Amino acid sequence: MAERRGLWALGLAVLVIGLWSAISTSAKAEQITVFAAASLKTALDRIAADFTSTTGHEVVISYAGTSILARQVSLGAPADVVISASSDWMEWLAERGAVDGASQIEIAGNRLVLIAHGRDVDPIPADRAALAARLADARIAMALVDAVPAGIYGKAALVHFDLWTQVAPQVAQTDNVRAALALVATGAAPFGVVYLTDATADPRVTALTTFPPESHPKITYPAALVTGGATPAARSFLSHMTSASARAQLVDHGFVVPRARP
Repeated sequence: MAERRGLWALGLAVLVIGLWSAISTSAKAEQITVFAAASLKTALDRIAADFTSTTGHEVVISYAGTSILARQVSLGAPADVVISASSDWMEWLAERGAVDGASQIEIAGNRLVLIAHGRDVDPIPADRAALAARLADARIAMALVDAVPAGIYGKAALVHFDLWTQVAPQVAQTDNVRAALALVATGAAPFGVVYLTDATADPRVTALTTFPPESHPKITYPAALVTGGATPAARSFLSHMTSASARAQLVDHGFVVPRARP
């Protein structure tokens, strides 16, 4: 009888400890709102899921073109962390006091490619003659060329090859790079200019050529805390973006990561 009571007491103690642990974890868990460039979606969804699994903090991510996100943040949208696809737009936010400049970190880089609909498409060299011949009069899907980073980079690359004036009337502009990718993936446009990571994320397209780095501004992804959103959980998530696991996820999805801090 005494032994049974002892086992019952032990079981009750374990149950109480478990309930207290669950309540304590739930009480400490927070929701983090992240505004992120659309091109990060595939990798960032995985990174956020790993972070939530480890910390219990829920990560809610809003994806869009960087220019749209930047304007929303500048107008006071309730975000805790913003991840841009352009250092210029992050600087624009910092100048307006919308982000904590001291918290800014570079999490990744990318490459720019010309894609085509389908999988059995022969690659071409990155030179003017080959690009001009392939594009000819075909429609080209691109993110907004005067606002969204992928579109700005793409226009710069085509200007570099002295092709922009020729192809500009053929360009179908979209709100973000993933929308441009979708046009090519569904066959609505035969060609598009997107990031390499976008091309590898969709099996319905082929990367025809990679634009050389000197043909466009450097592609970089800075991240920062939004002013007023610097909670411990948000700081933890921002720090997690430079962790070994996050860096591995970014590399697996085709991003270039900066050297790890010593």
